[in-house]
Order: sequence, then structure tokens, then C-alpha cells
Amino acid sequence: MKKLKYKLFSKEPVELSGDCYIMALESSCDETACAIVKNGREVIANVVASQIKTHEKFGGVIPEIAAREHLDAVNVVIDEAFREAKENANLNPEDITAFSATVGPGLVGCLLVGLNAAKTLALTYDKPFIGVNHLNAHICANYIDTDLKPPFMALLVSGGHTQIIDVKSYDEQTILGETIDDAVGEAYDKVARLIGLPYPGGPKLDKLAQEGNPFAFKLPEGKVDGYNFSFSGLKTAVLRLVKSFDEVPVKDVCASFQETVSSTLLKKLKSALEEKGYKQVVIAGGVAANSEIRKKVFSLENEGYKVFAPPMKYCTDNASMVASCAYFNTNTFDDVNVEVFSRVH
Repeated sequence: MKKLKYKLFSKEPVELSGDCYIMALESSCDETACAIVKNGREVIANVVASQIKTHEKFGGVIPEIAAREHLDAVNVVIDEAFREAKENANLNPEDITAFSATVGPGLVGCLLVGLNAAKTLALTYDKPFIGVNHLNAHICANYIDTDLKPPFMALLVSGGHTQIIDVKSYDEQTILGETIDDAVGEAYDKVARLIGLPYPGGPKLDKLAQEGNPFAFKLPEGKVDGYNFSFSGLKTAVLRLVKSFDEVPVKDVCASFQETVSSTLLKKLKSALEEKGYKQVVIAGGVAANSEIRKKVFSLENEGYKVFAPPMKYCTDNASMVASCAYFNTNTFDDVNVEVFSRVH
């Protein structure tokens, strides 16, 4: 049985055993989410309030507006999560083992909403509080409804981060490589804007790419040593390509861009797997929902690798992954005085 040691407020550390129910809040960007997860793998409740429609007219997330939206939504998602828990598992607020929240990285004003709500719940019910790193949480989305256990290689692709991570154990992780400029999600959004796609551009670009010729245009791959990535040059190349046409062949441009990105990711990921000798690989982060990236990573199964990817609803920001991370990952923050951070911690 899983045992966890948490630091209770004004109390000595205690051992917790038996079934563990963690309620988590996620508010790092433009989703207000609350979830309750049993033993890190079984989702009892999962509620997400998205702000996409609010930010569409601005072409991106406005931090101040996002923070206000979180304030409006946080109590609603908490109440709905408690209602689902009662309905699905006859679980009451007093039955929660610990409360958790994303501490960072993210938008500071947004993070504060979820963090303060989770701290308040922990104090109200006299339960432990666990702060979670958002990037670790994305990886832990792969533990939900699976039997995945370390060691494995992880490809984390999101709006702000692109990393290859050696996950040796639940609490020992090493970043082998990361982007030196634009993250994959950033590159997708910037290219989407170049060709006139509305926010959020990444998913729309992916959809158009599926209808185009991925080999219509030869685009440059960033030449970076080791397992690091660079996508700014690719973005510039797409800009020049677009300017060379009177009428842009949008679908072919999207497909060629997506082919270059996904091939680059696969090449470096496969190299890391071969070096470490791992036979398990996971993809995580919002861009893990991308059709071509998923297809290429899952193609590794033809070479004997076991591939894990979260269901689409757990790729984008959600609180179930935060709760799972609080359970499995000891690289967390159990001090109620922990503060939020905007960049990688």
C-alpha cells in the first residue's frame, strides 16, 4: 500500500497509508480546474472551466483578465468536484486525504487563485497541503488509468516548454534537453498567426495539416547539439515561404511545417531512448494532443517500445494530473508558505 509522508500545519510529520484521495486545483493559465484522484490513478471527479472564448478576441491570453476569470470560476469548480465525488464515490470533503495546487510555472496572478483556494481548503479541513510543479504534473497525467511505472523517457511538449526528460523514478528526473528558443507550442501559435489562423492557432494548424502534403516544402531543421531543440529558424523560414506566394497554399505549408517539427522531435527522442536503453516512452503536455506528433511517437511501438500518451482531456491543463503528481512525485512543496513562481523552478 502506498505510504506518503506530509508535513501538517503546526504538527509533526505523519505517515498516511490506505486509499489516498487528493483534491487538486490547477489555474496556471486559462483553465480553472479541480479534480479528486484516488491513489494517483483513478479519477473520482474532474472539472474544467475553460477561458478560450474569453481570450479569442485578443488573439492570446491576457493575464489580468485570466486571473479575474479564475476568481469567478474557482468556487464553482470546487463545488462541482465535491458534488461529483459524492455522486461517484460517496466521498465527502472530510474524506479528502490532502489538498494540492499548481505552484508554477505559470501566470503569477492566475496561479495565486488556485494556490490560495487549496491552502484555504487544507486549513479548513486540517489536512496536508502539497504544491506541485506544473511540468511534473503533465508527465504524471500518464499514470492516470494506466500501470505505467518508471523508468521511462518523457517528451514534454507544451505552449511554453519542449523537453526530453529521463524519468528514473517517481522522484528522480533529469532534463536531457530542451528548447533554446521557441517551444513547440509557441512555434505552432506563431506560424498559425503568420498564415492568418485565429486563436488558438495550434489545433487549427494541425487540422489543416492533415489535408496538406507534408513534403510539399523542404523546411530547415534546427541544428542544435545534444538533445536540445531550436524552432525559431523554422518559424522564420515559414515566414519567408509565406511571403513568396501571392496566394499561400495554406494546407501544404501547415503540413510541411508539422512534418519538420514532428520529425525533429522523434529523431531526438529516439536517440535518447537508445542511449539510455529504455523500452518505455511517454508524451505529455498540451501539444501531445497533436495528431502527427502522437502518430510519430506511437510509431516507436513498431520497434518494440511501449508508448504512453494521456487521453486528450488530460493533455491540456487539468487538475487530475496535478493530483496524480502530488501522490507519486516527492519533488513537491509541502510548506503552506510556499509561493508561486512564473518560470521553471
